[in-house]
Amino acid sequence: MPMETEICIIGAGPAGLTAAIFAAQADAHTTIIEGNTAPGRKLILTGAGRCNLTHNASPAELVRIFGSVQGRFLSYCLYKFSPQDVMQFFASLGLQTRIEQDGCVFPASDRADDVRDALVNRAKKLGVNFLYDKRAAKITKQADTFIIHTPKEPVRAEKVIIATGGLSWPKTGCTGDGYRFARSFGHNITQTRASLVPLVSLEDWPGQLAGTSVENVKISARINNKKVATAGAIIFTDDGIGGPAVLDMSRQLTDYLDAEKSPIEITLDFAPNVEQSAFDKEMTELLSANPKKKIVNILTENLPKRIGIFLCKRVGCDDELAASQLNKDARKKLIAALKALPVSIVRTRDIAEATVTRGGVSLKEIEAKTMESKICPGLFFAGEVLDVDGPCGGYNLQTCFSTGVLAALAAAQKDTS
Repeated sequence: MPMETEICIIGAGPAGLTAAIFAAQADAHTTIIEGNTAPGRKLILTGAGRCNLTHNASPAELVRIFGSVQGRFLSYCLYKFSPQDVMQFFASLGLQTRIEQDGCVFPASDRADDVRDALVNRAKKLGVNFLYDKRAAKITKQADTFIIHTPKEPVRAEKVIIATGGLSWPKTGCTGDGYRFARSFGHNITQTRASLVPLVSLEDWPGQLAGTSVENVKISARINNKKVATAGAIIFTDDGIGGPAVLDMSRQLTDYLDAEKSPIEITLDFAPNVEQSAFDKEMTELLSANPKKKIVNILTENLPKRIGIFLCKRVGCDDELAASQLNKDARKKLIAALKALPVSIVRTRDIAEATVTRGGVSLKEIEAKTMESKICPGLFFAGEVLDVDGPCGGYNLQTCFSTGVLAALAAAQKDTS
């Protein structure tokens, strides 16, 4: 005999766990089906194991950051369950949070495990039924009842919330099953791409600097005659560049890299807080004031030595030269390279290495105030499975929590017709 439940949630990630809590709090008998042997596999890896829960910003700011299409869709749920609500929610679960200077919000313990455990413990106290190691094979609907087919026994549910994540980090269980389920009910899937992922360069010189990081770099590019830019830490890799600023830039570039016949040129600005003219003057005066000092030693006051050596060689001067020996042409080239070092980007790394998936279940087919399918009543979506993705900084987990809450509250409403 099939197991009976009111609401069945597919996936025990941040969206699924949050949905389970709010559904159970609304007195709905709730079951989570999770393909892994434990919940929150991807959640405990986020933020390098620290878990950047959300971003301390107003709903209006979040809407703006997500852009016109995604922001408009997310507006209702971000106001309904805001970053402040997320912090209060976790406080009610006994988990204190800390707001860092850049607005990122982390658990005070700096342990992602504590976030996962707070959610799971609350869900269990509310009586949520967890079915682990039971990957759903397919979902069908008979009249007003959904049948979730698992390897051993089916589960019958009045409502279903799909919270399976995307295609990023497949080792954590994100295998794209949610897209398959959505298609089976007639939903369209916006093309999936890697987002928040390292970038691969045409040039091989970044490999010479692999492992070298810089804390504050501005990255600029021009796409369709529009300038885009991000700023933050970067790290050079064997085949290009990575780090938080690069991940944010990848979100801007990923839709265009496959379509472009030629690479997209980006520039790296190692002095982002100084305007070009002021920087020219500053560097010229610095070199003049230290005539006997090696050029590379002057550069490494603000940059790693490996980068200083590389830049000297790039502009054609010996890094052992003293500042007074640097000719005018080489000085101009060196200053230019510090402010706008070009890198040609040919592609992103594979989607399996991406932090989040860009693309997913088409937002046109989802009710923004409930996360319910416009095609199949009783079917809901939450989290990364939707065509929603934000920059680094807690924005993506915020959407998981917000969409999970809306889906749960709507699914738990009793039919009074």
